[in-house]
Amino acid sequence: MADPLLEIADELYSLSLADFTPARDALVKEHKADKALAGSIKGLRKSSLAAWVVNLLVRRDPDQVDQVLAVGAALREAQENLDATQLREFTKQRRQLTASVTTAARRMAREEGVKVTQSVADQVEATLTAAMLEPDAAKAVRSGMLVTALEATGLGDLDLSGAVAVPEALGFSAKARPAAAPEPTERPQLHVVPDPDAEEKARAAADERLSDARIVLAEAEKEHRAARRSVEKLQAKTLQIQSEIDELRSRVAGLESDLEEVDEELGEAEAAQEEAVEAVDEARAEVDDAKAARQKL
Repeated sequence: MADPLLEIADELYSLSLADFTPARDALVKEHKADKALAGSIKGLRKSSLAAWVVNLLVRRDPDQVDQVLAVGAALREAQENLDATQLREFTKQRRQLTASVTTAARRMAREEGVKVTQSVADQVEATLTAAMLEPDAAKAVRSGMLVTALEATGLGDLDLSGAVAVPEALGFSAKARPAAAPEPTERPQLHVVPDPDAEEKARAAADERLSDARIVLAEAEKEHRAARRSVEKLQAKTLQIQSEIDELRSRVAGLESDLEEVDEELGEAEAAQEEAVEAVDEARAEVDDAKAARQKL
């Protein structure tokens, strides 16, 4: 592996969440002679729980992950070719596969002593679905260096900035690390070893959690502002359209009133026309009678 940062990150993101921060800080000290590398290591963010579960799955069972990505590629091809039959089949297969693999990932996490709630499991399944819908999401998942869960619509609108530990991770495949098989005849000897740096590590973990929470808050506030602007624009447009509708209704009402007046005037005019016709007929008859009387003289 040419890039030392990727090699270091691959090792770090294979660790448990509890071990991540102490191991990262130790590596920063180890590489302090190389300030650029040490700074890059220090900038590596701890994964969210859902992202950690996906990273664990990638390392524990890469073949199953490759199967997920292969079905996703076939699904995208069916979409591009507009093959309705294949599309329905692959969509059904996608849902079954992501649900099954998510269950397997939860089991792997449980074996590591980590309980995965349904909410986190939903994020894991959404990440696997994103990997099937978006090629770049597939690369992000296969890197094993996710720091946040993914969610995609399949419309090419997925934003991967900040989703992986380092941008160079896209296209990188995490090293497989199958779970060690327990010795059937040996029972592990457990010893409680006090950690002299426990307090410092706890503060570092708290700082890390606070930093991650602030990042999440900033992203949430940004999305909230964008949503609020969208709502305000749509509300203004609604008011404008409603005003135009009211104006048109008022105009229609005025035209209907004008039509009634014109109808009344038309009726009166038609009656006057009939009277005028009768008067003309009577006058013509009188003229004819006068002519006849004149001729008799």
